Amino acid sequence: MKLKGQVALVTGSGRGIGRAVAQKLSFEGADVILTARTLKELERVRMEIEENGRKATIIQADLTDAAAIETLFSEVSKNYKRLDILINNAGIGRFAPVKSLTAADFDEMWNLNMRALFLCTQKALPIMEKQKSGAIVNISSLAGKNAFVNGAGYAATKWALMGFSKCLMLEERQYNIRVITVCPGSVDTSFSPPEPKRDNADKILKPEDVADAVYAALVLPERAMMSEIDLRPTNPK
Repeated sequence: MKLKGQVALVTGSGRGIGRAVAQKLSFEGADVILTARTLKELERVRMEIEENGRKATIIQADLTDAAAIETLFSEVSKNYKRLDILINNAGIGRFAPVKSLTAADFDEMWNLNMRALFLCTQKALPIMEKQKSGAIVNISSLAGKNAFVNGAGYAATKWALMGFSKCLMLEERQYNIRVITVCPGSVDTSFSPPEPKRDNADKILKPEDVADAVYAALVLPERAMMSEIDLRPTNPK
């Protein structure tokens, strides 16, 4: 339990990658705070964690609302007095050609994928700087480095996230804060647009693979930082 005694906040932890990361961090000893919009999903994840003999705290929040983020971090500070790990995982994808992508869809992605992540990070930094320690893990995507048809709006938010993370890493390393960006390819979750049934479904990335990559970066010696991780299937054929 290498994370014993550490406090971790996982956004978008009701399902998919966020759920898997929360479970992994809890299993490895961290006190996990679950947050997302859907209370029912959060309660399910908490129950799964409790079945493994660990505890988790739920703070329901819509991260597109700045006031909700303010309340979230007030609760974290009040209940835990510290924050060792922030997993910025919450995100949304709307996939369409540029000519038919609506401004509402673009704004929805930007507000959650980047603006909310920026605000959560901004709230976490004073806590971590005071501690002179911490890790901020931003879940990006290989879409933040590559182009694909119907992905312009989504990729734009992830390319922005990559630039944000690189700058943040340089700013915060002086406080012993590690900034880690994880860029998975397609993961077997409900996030990605529907695809025909695959013959290679057993080879596609699973949420647990992303969780393992996050954990591997977190448990490096404090002197070492794995600042960027590309994660793809070993052999997708």
